[in-house]
Order: sequence, then C-alpha cells, then structure tokens
Amino acid sequence: MLGLSISNPAYAEGKSFVTPELPIIDSEMTEKEAFDGLNPQCPAEILERQMIVTITYYSSDNSIHQGQLVIDGELEKDIKAVFELALQQHFPIHSVIPISDKRFRKDGSWDDDLSMEANNTSAFNYRSITGNSSRLSKHAYGRAIDINPFQNPYIKGDTILPKSSEYDPTVDGTLTTDHPIVCAFLRLGWEWGGTWTSCKDYQHFEKPLNK
Repeated sequence: MLGLSISNPAYAEGKSFVTPELPIIDSEMTEKEAFDGLNPQCPAEILERQMIVTITYYSSDNSIHQGQLVIDGELEKDIKAVFELALQQHFPIHSVIPISDKRFRKDGSWDDDLSMEANNTSAFNYRSITGNSSRLSKHAYGRAIDINPFQNPYIKGDTILPKSSEYDPTVDGTLTTDHPIVCAFLRLGWEWGGTWTSCKDYQHFEKPLNK
C-alpha cells in the first residue's frame, strides 16, 4: 500500500487484522509537517481554521489503520462520526494521509492528481476547482473531502480522474446513492458530488460554511 511506513509489530508478523487499539500507522504528522509546502497564497483566516484529525479506518488490506485528515475544525465531529460508521461497517478506505506528504508533491507543491492516483483520501488543499483555475475549491477552505478516488472518480464528458479509474458500484470501497456513508454525510448537511448534473464527482463531499 503506497509503500507506507508500518509501525505495528502484529502486521510485521503477517497477521491480516489489527485492532483499533493497535492500528497500522499510515500517518502521524506534526502540525509543521502537515502544513509544510502549503500554497503561500492561502489566507491566514483560512489556515487558522484548519486542524489535524486522527482517523482510524478499515483499509483495503483487511486491517485497521490510523491516518490523518486536515480539515476545518468545525467539521471534526461530522468527520469522526462518518469514519466511525465506516469502521463499524468495514468499508475499505485505502489510505488517509494529508496531501502535504512528500509522495503527493510535484515541483515541491501539493498535487491533487498524485494523491488521487494513489487512491488516497484527503481533505484540505488550497487549490482551484477541477477545470476552473479562477474559482477556489471547497478543499481550499478545508470543507471538502475526497474518499477512495480510484473507486469513486471525477467524470465529466471524456475526462475521468484519476486516469485509468472506473466507477463500478459492485467494487468494494465504491460510494453509491443509497450507501450508508453517503446517507450519513447527507444527514449531516453535506453535499455529494455523485448527485451533480454537470459532472459526477463520486469521491467528493463538501459542506457550506455556516454563516
């Protein structure tokens, strides 16, 4: 899996399942590491809202992993509730690593394409929306999350991202209209890109800022 560091001795011994109390560690960044390489144009008022949330999840190797999301602190409870549901249901999430990780950088900058191609779940990334360089994405505010991009691609016309991905609702880790994860996000007031008409962004959930 992505050549991730493994610090769990049970996993090293070849066991296929690890408990939430002793998960495989995919990410344990410090605050400095999590924001290293951030686009310098990110306003201080946005950066100040971001927090690192530790996530425990059932991964595609049938083991329990621990990762991190960087997201608007207002959304912490929502994210923890949805990921707890995902863990209970053994919904496989490939990895959850902040996009500041060195593997997701291009020319020193955070790169959404590299994160998607690695099937990595991530949230905060100060960037424009896909296909429109003049408009900020909800990710730029830490108010969006992309889950399992390879099973849940962005599709607009002939454009499919990440490349070589395919949307197949029968594959584990895929999100559908009636999936409990989708329903949980919707109940909490989030919007799912899988319902959009101009494109389909099955990996994407976002929540407007409370006024």
